[in-house]
Amino acid sequence: MTAEMIGLSFIVLGLFLLIGKWLRVQFKWLRDLYLPSSIIAGFVALLVGPEVLGQLMQNDTFLSNGLIPENVLAVWDTLPGLFINIIFAALFLGKVVPNLKEIWLIAGPQVVMGQTVSWGQYVLGLLLAIFVLVPVFDLSPLSGALIEISFVGGHGTAAGLSSTFEELGFAEGADLAVGLATIGIVSGVIIGIILINWGARTNRAKFVGKRNELTENEKAKLGEFDDRETPKKTRHTSSLEPLAFHLAIVGAAIGLGALLLEGLILLEAWTWGAWTGTHLFPYVPLFPLAMMGGMVIQIVFSRIGIDHYIDRELINRISGFALDVLIVSALGTLALSIIGDNIVPFLLIAAVAIVWNVFAFLVIAPRMIPQFWFERGIGDMGQAMGMTATGLLLMKIADPYTESPALEGFGYKQLLFEPLVGGGLFTAGSLPLIYEFGPVAILVLSTIVTLFFLIFGLVYFGRKKR
Repeated sequence: MTAEMIGLSFIVLGLFLLIGKWLRVQFKWLRDLYLPSSIIAGFVALLVGPEVLGQLMQNDTFLSNGLIPENVLAVWDTLPGLFINIIFAALFLGKVVPNLKEIWLIAGPQVVMGQTVSWGQYVLGLLLAIFVLVPVFDLSPLSGALIEISFVGGHGTAAGLSSTFEELGFAEGADLAVGLATIGIVSGVIIGIILINWGARTNRAKFVGKRNELTENEKAKLGEFDDRETPKKTRHTSSLEPLAFHLAIVGAAIGLGALLLEGLILLEAWTWGAWTGTHLFPYVPLFPLAMMGGMVIQIVFSRIGIDHYIDRELINRISGFALDVLIVSALGTLALSIIGDNIVPFLLIAAVAIVWNVFAFLVIAPRMIPQFWFERGIGDMGQAMGMTATGLLLMKIADPYTESPALEGFGYKQLLFEPLVGGGLFTAGSLPLIYEFGPVAILVLSTIVTLFFLIFGLVYFGRKKR
């Protein structure tokens, strides 16, 4: 794999991103689905790659691998595992972290709701694996973690865990996870809009009727993963290019996370790993520790009074670029044959996840969230179906003028949500935990945690509602 080939791979990837953007501009139905340009680009790459066009042209030597060179695909195959570290390292950089009391007062119900839904996905996924996926379809017990990894974690987490899936003997799990993440995003938008229309008709959604439709410009913006506004001028432009400085900060966060991971691996090897023969951290990917590295840097910068040097908008640009690259490369290298070979369990996992997420929104949210349950809950459901941007999208439709505290609470929620699930420490550790201790043990743990959050939310916040 030469430097020239790596450079060519990024050029080809950029061409597909331009094609995806052009298609989104040209076809209104793609904008109405709020599909980001990178997902459209990834689908196009998949269609003209070896899995679709290549299969149709098996007798044609020139097109037997599709239009994308094999060496380019080999580079793309490594990108998700690398770029997921950038995304998570940037997660908390440049953000003002309020105290825990303030977070809890504003976002407490959404924190508990999000935790209930995420841990419930583990419960249902592991039950499905134990009683159906393993004995009937001969899948790995690790399939019990696919719902949470794919739906709450999204494309980034699903693709970023590909090496962990492979190391633990379930390589096909990575392709199933990316496919499920795609199902989650599309179904999340469609079902979310249906529920918002239902909420408007039944007067559960209080603010929808004030503006029934978004403008085309708003649709274009909401289809992206982050706001794409121009970064503000930073204070260090004369001494160092701002982009270079922020790339260095992100790199430092990843490096700090790598040191932390190596330290945990050594600690485990010298202590409980040596005593019990159980080793978890060698299978834990880097990205959740990179997130912790970013949090440490942000806290240190805040303590010494130089946090204003970190421009959150520019950090968003770096993270957004990494996410676009990750999605195109992950979808472009998706093995459709693996999904085809496991189509029944694939659809079964997707159906269980969708039913649980909708049930949680319709039944649990009104009993757990004291005020503005619809506007708050629709954001949590959107995030549980695919990614944070889906939740933001649905909240914008349900509350276009931000008249409820849903958006503010949703933002604060991430500070107590993402470090653990939705791509956090437990999401990354769930695969090695299931591998080492078995699905039954992790099912018991997930059930206890789910019941804790469910009962606490219904009793503590539900009482406030009454």
